[in-house]
Amino acid sequence: MLLFPETIIDKLVVHKVGSKYNEENIRFSKDLLKTENEIKDLLTRYFLTPFKSNEYFNFFHESDLNLNEVYHYASQIFDNPDKIYDQSINLAKHLYESSTHPNINGGEFYTVYFQDIEFNNEPVDAIGLFKSESRETFLKVYPKEDGYTIESEQGIDIKKLDKGCLILKLEKEKGFVVTSVDKLSKGEDARYWIDDFLKIKQREDEYYHTENVMKMYKNYVVNELPNEFEVTKADQVDMINKSKKFFKETDNFEMEDFTERVFEDKDLIQDFNNYQKTYESENEIQISNEFEISNSAVKKQSRVMKSVIKLDKNFHIYVHGNREYITKGFDEKSGMQYYQVFFKEEK
Repeated sequence: MLLFPETIIDKLVVHKVGSKYNEENIRFSKDLLKTENEIKDLLTRYFLTPFKSNEYFNFFHESDLNLNEVYHYASQIFDNPDKIYDQSINLAKHLYESSTHPNINGGEFYTVYFQDIEFNNEPVDAIGLFKSESRETFLKVYPKEDGYTIESEQGIDIKKLDKGCLILKLEKEKGFVVTSVDKLSKGEDARYWIDDFLKIKQREDEYYHTENVMKMYKNYVVNELPNEFEVTKADQVDMINKSKKFFKETDNFEMEDFTERVFEDKDLIQDFNNYQKTYESENEIQISNEFEISNSAVKKQSRVMKSVIKLDKNFHIYVHGNREYITKGFDEKSGMQYYQVFFKEEK
């Protein structure tokens, strides 16, 4: 987890990076930006407030990690923070070369050196890379004689960071620990910040392992299980609920323990184990069978693991437990299926 109670901006450089597609140029500043403490505090909140996720990444390259441009330039800065201006020029040029999609707008590009970011209860230095693309209209009200006058002005909303990443001075040999945000990109241009500019992949930690197992399990129950076994939607929802309960109540994951508790059937367990091999091959990942469970990953995945039975366009049944209180049947007179739900009182 990242915390920023004592974090300060040590060095800051700003350049203007235009859209290469629109043949805009780069406008380089001549030196580091010097600001008053009040502005530094505002910038610190602007840069760091959006970083709330516990999903982390590493820089990578298909052949040689040192060929990853941002990794290389960040390494140079960590080796000598006084060289941040020179490397910010290189970073801005690399960002410009990555900005080829027509939907990518130009904007200010910030290279920042932070001191004392707290990561897992330990202070660490970090490099921040941020880009502001959007503009907001602000009203300025001035007193004038017996009344007031109002003017409009374009500016940056410090509550809305468009794009950013933090590179922590940790695990250099693995590609550093990186976290990223992107609030604007959609569609075809949605991945340019992560895939083209940063070129990062998810860090293989407890968040990564928890997320992978929950995604695999959901896909199996929803899409694969009905092909192999006769199950109702109520059965599927019950299995989803059991898995969510397991992850919320367990600190350490063990695959054998998990499958026994959510399936309770040897044939189902064997089929799921076989599916795991297929899933790993198709998605080019390795599922870990033992790891510490990430609560933040559980919370995120639980939001997309819906415990709901959708009936035509008329009804939705939300099931939170007690599978024995809902049964499925077929009414020969109407030729329709039905669910019978038992309860003690309405609320």
